[in-house]
Amino acid sequence: MRTDDLNFDLPAERIAQHPAEPRDTAKLMLIDRATRRVEHLRVRDLPNLGILGSSDLMVVNDTRVLPASFHGIRTDTGGALRGLFLEQTADGQWLLMLETRGHLKHDETITLHDTHGQPALTLRLTQHLDAGNWLARPETHADPIDTLERIGTMPLPPYIRKARKQAGLPEVESEDAQRYNTVFAEQAGSAAAPTAGLHLTPQLLEQLCIAGLSLATVTLHVGLGTFAPVRTELLEQHALHSERIVVPPETIAALQRTRESSGRILAVGTTSVRTLESLPDPLPADGYTGSTDLYVHPGLDFNFRFTDRLLTNFHLPGSTLLALVASLPGVGIEQLLDWYRTAIDHDYRFYSYGDAMLLL
Repeated sequence: MRTDDLNFDLPAERIAQHPAEPRDTAKLMLIDRATRRVEHLRVRDLPNLGILGSSDLMVVNDTRVLPASFHGIRTDTGGALRGLFLEQTADGQWLLMLETRGHLKHDETITLHDTHGQPALTLRLTQHLDAGNWLARPETHADPIDTLERIGTMPLPPYIRKARKQAGLPEVESEDAQRYNTVFAEQAGSAAAPTAGLHLTPQLLEQLCIAGLSLATVTLHVGLGTFAPVRTELLEQHALHSERIVVPPETIAALQRTRESSGRILAVGTTSVRTLESLPDPLPADGYTGSTDLYVHPGLDFNFRFTDRLLTNFHLPGSTLLALVASLPGVGIEQLLDWYRTAIDHDYRFYSYGDAMLLL
């Protein structure tokens, strides 16, 4: 399948620059895949719809977004750069996405600065991977999470930062530290938010639990595998970078109980889908820790074992996220893009801070 087949036209005003307040007032497009019925609701309506029952399970990604965006200076040239921390490798190096004028060189050093412009840490570039991605080694011992908490800012997507800058607003606002994390974010490690979960509030989760819905967590630390663009002509030529995943024993047990009771599993976000569908068979009772480069796209004969329903945002054209949603049974790319056009006509907001759809 051609990657261009995942493209669609989106008016600029449909790209959300700020989230709905409160979170659960975001619009919700409810879609019945079997009947093609579409309803236009709000996320806060979920407990009252009678579609989530006592034997059902909701699975959320509890990763926490790091303030992974930073500024620095090239030691040799004095040139400014902007970086994004993606992960720390097993040998202690940092995987970074770097943007700067000119060409970075192997073995050169960069100095990271805190939010007041003061030097905080020097990194030496050790290996150029692809595009703007580099491995770098700190010249002194530094825990990346602690360092980023001191010097970093929230890694909002470029389209949000650009639009805010054009409007004369700060590219990153202090409120984004809370806005760009879910209310159940616990495990630090992501460079981007699992955005479908941003719509859920403690009150909404409590109401869903009162209605009998069970809640379980998985962890996928969002990195290049989730948001790297597809640059190949054909979808099947693209390869995903791996991302770390953890599924605790309690979630394994919840998945087994749900299947034994004929309940349905609602995955919140494509990262939850990729984590669940990466689990080995049979399920390991003591939990699972590993990595996934699972890439699901139309044309792939893929069996979704643990994704009966999906709550998801409206995704970028030509993205692996769009490809995954289109691959669900009863969807397909033509039907999905038709629903996207309906969302545009009904003034839904798109992308990270945008509205949501629920596929039944």
